Amino acid sequence: MNVFGLLPIFLIGLLGGVHCVGMCGGIVGAFSVATPRRPFPVPVLTQDSWFSEATGSGLRVLAFNAGRIGSYLIAGALAGLLGNIPAMMNIAMLQRGGYWLANLMLVALGLTLMGAWQGLSRVEKLGQWAWQGLQPLSRHCLPVTTVWQALALGALWGWVPCGMVYSVLMTALVTGSAAHGASVMLAFGLGTLPLLFSMGMLGSRLQANLQTPVVRTLAGWLVLMFGLLGLYRAATGASHGWLDILCIVPVP
Repeated sequence: MNVFGLLPIFLIGLLGGVHCVGMCGGIVGAFSVATPRRPFPVPVLTQDSWFSEATGSGLRVLAFNAGRIGSYLIAGALAGLLGNIPAMMNIAMLQRGGYWLANLMLVALGLTLMGAWQGLSRVEKLGQWAWQGLQPLSRHCLPVTTVWQALALGALWGWVPCGMVYSVLMTALVTGSAAHGASVMLAFGLGTLPLLFSMGMLGSRLQANLQTPVVRTLAGWLVLMFGLLGLYRAATGASHGWLDILCIVPVP
């Protein structure tokens, strides 16, 4: 899988960040509350103390997100391994079906982002059983006083049931390779990083701006376009350079 094949996945993560900010805003806020800030002896911060506080906060938020993306990598590798089974058995029909399903999930994600359909919330319930087992582990990481605790807490965060993550995992599945599946989820995770990192630093101010109907509708339409182009490619067999850059490309 070349870097161009990962471009739409990165963009889906970037555009889907508006969903992440809405869904995970409470999680990020809870992490921030559970993270003690260094007290200062004077009410007015000096330039050096402000820089130190901002740097510490930035490192914690970055560690949260690094742990989250690390969990995405593991999930993507497992999905890629699972997707390799039809290839090993030479069941082309299952491979093609997985490609169609991956693009249908992107269509569903686009509709969810724009608020036209909420069916992905039912998909999220499938992951509740795993999250119920992992959630109690978060107590061992709170309050967050070190970067390592933030990293561990972020790793748990990566397994929070999320329809958007499941949509992209379907793409990791059709790669049929652990390395390619992990690459897909890395591209997706890096796409979500700018908004979620900013959310961790700016809080509710950014969340309010990104949850406006205009922003969500625009992001939804763009993700929907990726899914529809992929379905067009699957239905017609069309293969062009520009189309392959904008679509999930099936495993040959």
